[in-house]
Amino acid sequence: MRRDFLKWCTMAGLGLAAPMAMGTAQQAHASAELPPYEGPYYIVINASGGWDTTCLMDPKGVGGINRLYQEADILTDGNHRFAPTAKHKQEGLSNEDFYARFGRELLVLNGLDYSVNNHSPCSRYMATGKLDSLAYPTFAALVAACQGPACPLSFLTFGNYSATGNLVAMSRVPYLPSLQRIANADAIEGNAAAPYHEDFAQSRIDAALAERRSARASQPLLPRSQRAESMLYAAQVNSKALSRVTPFIPKEIPRQRLAQQAEIALASFKAGVCVSANLSIGQFDSHANNDADQMKLIPELLEGIAGILQRAEEISIREKLVVIIQSEMGRTPDYNQGNGKDHWSIGSVMFLGPGIRGNRVIGATDARQFAVPLNPVSLQCESETGIRVRPEHIHEALRTFAGIHEHPHSQKFPLGIKKEEQLQGLWG
Repeated sequence: MRRDFLKWCTMAGLGLAAPMAMGTAQQAHASAELPPYEGPYYIVINASGGWDTTCLMDPKGVGGINRLYQEADILTDGNHRFAPTAKHKQEGLSNEDFYARFGRELLVLNGLDYSVNNHSPCSRYMATGKLDSLAYPTFAALVAACQGPACPLSFLTFGNYSATGNLVAMSRVPYLPSLQRIANADAIEGNAAAPYHEDFAQSRIDAALAERRSARASQPLLPRSQRAESMLYAAQVNSKALSRVTPFIPKEIPRQRLAQQAEIALASFKAGVCVSANLSIGQFDSHANNDADQMKLIPELLEGIAGILQRAEEISIREKLVVIIQSEMGRTPDYNQGNGKDHWSIGSVMFLGPGIRGNRVIGATDARQFAVPLNPVSLQCESETGIRVRPEHIHEALRTFAGIHEHPHSQKFPLGIKKEEQLQGLWG
């Protein structure tokens, strides 16, 4: 039974989080269920490949930067300006509908300077806030390590750059059926109606295992034996905690790419076994036919975000869910000969969730889509005296927002932002 559980963990790429060294008290209570993590929860959504921000939150209707609309066509909702897409999208959610539903709680930062424009370093930089190191964890991994390291699925990832800094296990559960089987590890093929043992038998097994652990508690063990027993302990305790996921797994697998990932993350959040999730939706690298590609992908992305928020509302975790929407680069202000746009080192990022004041746009790009420097205190554009906002500024602010900026894990991976350059009042 436990062997099958570990087998499914291996097949799903699942890392189990549990203390490597067990005290006597821990061993004696190994049959107890881990307490649920109750939030906040973090979702980082990656528009992988490089989105065209002029088709979304940073519209440009002059200079031929965008061929879908003119300056007079640009729309507003509250303090937001956005590109009109209702007439151009193929499927999914238009900008008009997205801003009408979520503009009042949405924070946008434009004019983000990625410094480089290659996929690999940009993805790493945007995920971690550190361009020149391969050792730094992503924000999603860092916040999971700081706030819920013992959660069985503390950090879930579905692709894109996902380094952990060796702080927390990286968990991959690619499909909902995989989650079903993991959540019901004590049942045949994950079918809760077909348990390996009846409840009374299972309780006797747990009691016998606890008694054995207690008897061995005072015995000296070699490191390899201690690690093996710790892994067994993790499997037993996490198995019980993961069973809480079962009621929140949908019966039907959604069709949309983001929704498939989100259902796994949201069910895990609700069950209290997960802190953060790194979601990814790709194919934004529109070197050819930029407008057609972006008008297919951006509406799909927005529909996915709306679906996440709606589902979070249904399972009553919306008020605890923080969502970060980003990409590793933007697209050039010029079209190439294939009607595409190439890599551009200036872009945008969006946030919404509890503690984030919405209906705000911070930062800007000029008429040629170059970043305008920002005053980090007033958050107003100041071309002469402002700073160029880079991913490390965003990550420093995120660490402060999450309350982990002084945690030892964060101190181990400093971002090097001078105090006078830290963004003040970014979250409102």
